[in-house]
Amino acid sequence: MAGTNGAKVMFPAGGGAFALPRLSLGIFHVAQPTHQLAVGSDKLSHIPLHSGQGWIQPAGSEGLCVFDDAGLGSIVEFDTSTMTDFGIAVDDPGLLFVGTLDPLLAHLAQAVVEATTAPRLYRDTMEQAIAAQMASCLRGGRVEIGKPVGDARLSRTIAFIEDNLDKDIALADLASLAAMSPFHFSRSFKAATGKSPLQFVIAARLDRARLLLRTTRLPVAEVAYRVGYEDVSRFGQHFRRAVGASPGVYRLG
Repeated sequence: MAGTNGAKVMFPAGGGAFALPRLSLGIFHVAQPTHQLAVGSDKLSHIPLHSGQGWIQPAGSEGLCVFDDAGLGSIVEFDTSTMTDFGIAVDDPGLLFVGTLDPLLAHLAQAVVEATTAPRLYRDTMEQAIAAQMASCLRGGRVEIGKPVGDARLSRTIAFIEDNLDKDIALADLASLAAMSPFHFSRSFKAATGKSPLQFVIAARLDRARLLLRTTRLPVAEVAYRVGYEDVSRFGQHFRRAVGASPGVYRLG
């Protein structure tokens, strides 16, 4: 992933030395009452951590982490370019934090980790969301909303979406068409349309599906495929949520 990289990891008992080339967020899913940490030195500090607690480490951090119990955890790493868009210097030593993470930030971290097989636009959206929340937490402020996308660039991106509803659309592709960074494009697009890129694409797919269901005799599975859903049950869930009826019932009505 271009902006962030999330993964579940098994932390072995005992811990060890670490070197983090990227701004990183980590979460323990098993309590570590004996946890000790040293960053930039060999002097360990005892910092007990409960399940769900963790750390934020700036890029370039080196040190030692020691704990007694093995356990599952999650790590999300952030690219320099992504965080620069939010005004964050990823190697700032002042970013170091250990303890209870912002609840929304922790929730988004889990969403990023679990989205490895999700459609690209969903993954891209989760990456932008966690980057924005990380920046907000690190700055202690709110992320500034961008200006709307210009008419010509908006028309170009919407036309691309309409022409590629059967494809796995990436946020980077849309941002490139608008000649903007993914961060600024997402906020500008929402300011112009009232929807995030992900919300807009889902709505466009369901609009196309309604048209196909009413004007063709294509099987529901084929309709789902033509609007970008490989999972027919997921298509049905989205359709029912938006329309209030299953695709089959909608076609008959």
